[in-house]
Amino acid sequence: MRIVIAGSSGFLGSHLVDALRDRDHQVTRLVRRAPAAPDEAAWDPAAGTYDRAAVHGADVVVNLAGSPTLGNPHSDSWARELRESRVTSTRVLARAVAEAPRPPAYLAGNGISYYGDHGDQVLTEASDSRGQALLTDVTREWQAAAQPAVEAGARVCYLRTAPVMDRRAAPLKLLAPLFRTGLGARLGSGRQHMAMISLRDWVDAVVFLAEHDTVSGPVNLTCPEPPTNADFTRALARAVHRPAVLPVPSLALRLGAGRMAPELLGSLNVRPAALEAAGFTFSDRDVTAVLTAGLR
Repeated sequence: MRIVIAGSSGFLGSHLVDALRDRDHQVTRLVRRAPAAPDEAAWDPAAGTYDRAAVHGADVVVNLAGSPTLGNPHSDSWARELRESRVTSTRVLARAVAEAPRPPAYLAGNGISYYGDHGDQVLTEASDSRGQALLTDVTREWQAAAQPAVEAGARVCYLRTAPVMDRRAAPLKLLAPLFRTGLGARLGSGRQHMAMISLRDWVDAVVFLAEHDTVSGPVNLTCPEPPTNADFTRALARAVHRPAVLPVPSLALRLGAGRMAPELLGSLNVRPAALEAAGFTFSDRDVTAVLTAGLR
């Protein structure tokens, strides 16, 4: 297939490009500079412009563009860029898909924070979105920005991505060294559920969605057996052979993490129901397997 990817230079995007090419798909990377290679095409989401031939000729368009979620949670400019980079890029490509003579499938990046804190309740793609936490609010607007593609009749998948656990990227790139020094700790009570996924399962799942035209709508990209934060803390401490016994008080997290505190203290007991119903098989189903794969 002909697949166009925005955000291909990022950690997830670069691995996805490699996986798709390994399966003999023709991949075009959207870049914001003048294209310097045959596999590149120009776009400028701020100006609303894109290479019409590349996008309109695609079978699948994937949008992974967006500023890093790591930053100063007390900064208004960081929060504004976090929102605008995702919403604007999604809207531009959704309109591009909608304007195509034969609208390609659209795999629109999104986040598992869409659901908000639900405590112990098991969440699937049919669950509601709660609360006004920053990332929950952003993901709602992020998803709504893809609506033009839906209205044009394109197959649209919302990639509700959980944190991808890999030693080369946040959050594990930050947490593993901390735990190795013996400073790892559970967050608050530790009872909150943590959605997560291994890199190989995330890549394999997105390739699966590109290749299987029977799947549309929200798709949870998360391991089938999400741990609690206490489970995760014990598993990571065990993996690096160090103790982790002290908690980080909830009040300290709320003060230090600011707008991102709900992401650390909220509970997301999420299941990848859409993927499993479609026949996708996870390699890493629980926290031990996810961390084993991520720390290699």
